[in-house]
Amino acid sequence: MAQPGSDPARVRGQTPTIVRAPRQRRAALRILLWHGYLLGGTGSNVYTRALAREWSRAGHEVVVFSQDRHAEEYDLGGARHVRPEIGSILPVFVLDRYEGVEARLLPELTHEERERFVDANADALRAELPADLVFANHVLLGGPVAAATGAPYAVKAHGSELEYAIRGNADLAAWARESLAKAQAVFVGSEHIRRVLEEVAGHVERVHEVPPGVDVDEFRPEPRAEALERLVDEARRDTTGDERLPDRGNAERLTEFFARDEPTVLYFGKLIRNKAVHLLLEALRSLDARAVIVGFGDYRAELEQVAPPRTLFTGPLEHRHLVHLLPLADVAVVPSIFPEAFGMVAAEAASAGCLPLVARHSGLQEIAEGLEAAYPPEARDLTSFATGEVTDLTAKLERLLALSPDERARLAEAARETTVERWSWRSVAERLLQPFN
Repeated sequence: MAQPGSDPARVRGQTPTIVRAPRQRRAALRILLWHGYLLGGTGSNVYTRALAREWSRAGHEVVVFSQDRHAEEYDLGGARHVRPEIGSILPVFVLDRYEGVEARLLPELTHEERERFVDANADALRAELPADLVFANHVLLGGPVAAATGAPYAVKAHGSELEYAIRGNADLAAWARESLAKAQAVFVGSEHIRRVLEEVAGHVERVHEVPPGVDVDEFRPEPRAEALERLVDEARRDTTGDERLPDRGNAERLTEFFARDEPTVLYFGKLIRNKAVHLLLEALRSLDARAVIVGFGDYRAELEQVAPPRTLFTGPLEHRHLVHLLPLADVAVVPSIFPEAFGMVAAEAASAGCLPLVARHSGLQEIAEGLEAAYPPEARDLTSFATGEVTDLTAKLERLLALSPDERARLAEAARETTVERWSWRSVAERLLQPFN
């Protein structure tokens, strides 16, 4: 990744040449892809737009349903977008602000409010029938919405609704079971989420484990100078103004921050207590390394107060920024202390040649195990650390930052190859349709 004459310790492994087999032609399907939220950011939002793009590119006719008022800003591969009229209330699992609606926690809504939301979305979907498949995100409220259409449907379970809304709520758990009973397929992203689904909703038939994906064509190693130039160019295009947008002045701040080539640790995700960014900041106090903290949330102000020197907070960034920021970092840390459905950010880091280090639990552990299988024996413990243990996190970071250029390049290449083989969006999109072909 370094230019001639730059510090050799910052050289990344070159992107391996990947020869892709041509797509196998399948009968084209008409797919209604429902997602109750936005298309930007992370998690299920990224999942939705990635599926829309890949299915459309494969020749399927896709209609996307979301509450995003700016869907034209995203590459959906030619899929058409519909924004259902839902009224003033948007049921959510974690409180946040959404343009034009009031976000309310799903467990706190009345039965009538939930039914109104389901009916409004089902009406929008029925207006687009017939379809070969309705594919709905989130057990609730995706399951009830899809079931109400009367069309063949599948449901993708994400971790957020299971942990934040359904767990411990008998009424919602019963509704989830009823909604999934007639689904042709229920998809989970990891063995961990399969277990959680059984715990909170009871036994579910026709469950298929298909992990989320990574855009391996976007997230790829880049030479340092090119990555920095492109990152700054993207930052200059930013719209700023609130906590859900990048910070003002990021272009200048990033230019100054990366003017020197120093060991760099990256976190990107929400800034809430359960993500345990405070553990990373505590570990960094013992290390000769700087950090970039990307994201938004109600924990940001407290994190800024305890952050060590040489820590840069940027606010939330989009994929267009992250694909260039990751190649500038040595390690991407995912310190979450809360169960995660899948280590999406860790897989994205690996695809970009930035070494991931994750807390060893839930879906994060499955990412660690995938990388361990590709790492040499002496480095296999460098994929993860004991959850919540600052001492172990510090020790693993210290070893990763001390790797020789050759060692770093070998691990980065192994991480990249593993991501392409296991977690590319193309392979994920194809696997999700296998039950219907």
